[in-house]
Amino acid sequence: MKHLLSTAGLAREDAITILDTAAQMATTQSREIKKLPTLRGRTVVNLFFEDSTRTRISFETAAKRLSADVINFSAKGSSVSKGESLKDTALTLQAMGADAVVCRHQASGAPHLLAHAGWLDSAVVNAGDGTHQHPTQALLDAYTMRRHLAGPPGSGPDDAAALGADLAGRRVAIVGDVLHSRVARSNVHLLHTLGAEVTLVAPPTLLPVGVESWPCEVSYHLDESLREGAPDAIMMLRVQRERMSGAGAGAFFPNPLEYTRKYGLDGRRLALLPEHAIVMHPGPMNRGLEISAEAADSPRAVIVEQVANGVAVRMAVLYLLLSGRDAPGAPDPSEGSVLA
Repeated sequence: MKHLLSTAGLAREDAITILDTAAQMATTQSREIKKLPTLRGRTVVNLFFEDSTRTRISFETAAKRLSADVINFSAKGSSVSKGESLKDTALTLQAMGADAVVCRHQASGAPHLLAHAGWLDSAVVNAGDGTHQHPTQALLDAYTMRRHLAGPPGSGPDDAAALGADLAGRRVAIVGDVLHSRVARSNVHLLHTLGAEVTLVAPPTLLPVGVESWPCEVSYHLDESLREGAPDAIMMLRVQRERMSGAGAGAFFPNPLEYTRKYGLDGRRLALLPEHAIVMHPGPMNRGLEISAEAADSPRAVIVEQVANGVAVRMAVLYLLLSGRDAPGAPDPSEGSVLA
């Protein structure tokens, strides 16, 4: 295992290995002393060309709990803002001896370039690139779903996280701004690999060209999808108004009120879901736009849990990238290599 760049092409056994390792990592986080010595002496660089406090802190926490040294590199105020190229930044990190680089970039494909251009010997983790991929977000979403949905009927969240479980036959609705969402792309591929049936629900203006080739169904009507599809999980996507350049959000939907009326999750739509269904959101939320306060704060919502699970999943990814199965002080993951 060398890099984690995308969920597309990630084999089921590799995805299960990451999720199983995350489950083992999660058990260590209930201890009084949460740190493991696994990555002592290793250096993880958070290379963020795009702001994301939530993701950066999650990766930083994960690395520190594995005893790695962490360097946070922000493009703002750095040499990048003075015109330094991605190549020169990579060569600088190589000279500093970075063992892993967690890269978030506004340009799709930037982490892949870092991984394969020959500038770095480091492992590269894609923490979000443009509108392309966000693999660790999809993995933490799948981990959250598995805890709640993968067990036998009547089992609880802890039982449902049984090692080796997938999401075969589970129905997931992903709703909203699919066009600008790397989270949607990553989730569609990973959930399909894990056996789930995915339906994208969005206005035609917020669906990407070529979506018909994705391994999922597409619907333009949320109420119909909830009544007929009976999803086990519904994921509301943030309306990314900052990516709606030019004419702005008005070019994609008439106005916020109309969007909420047709595609927002509120109390009425919450009541249409099966009793066991969970509500998800990758964050940050636009309360009152894609999701109401009633839905976001309901007992069905696992949005805060997603954040907590992100630490365990990112610990697993860094462990598998940098340590290997025989490293002391860490869980022993299943055999198998992960996406390179």
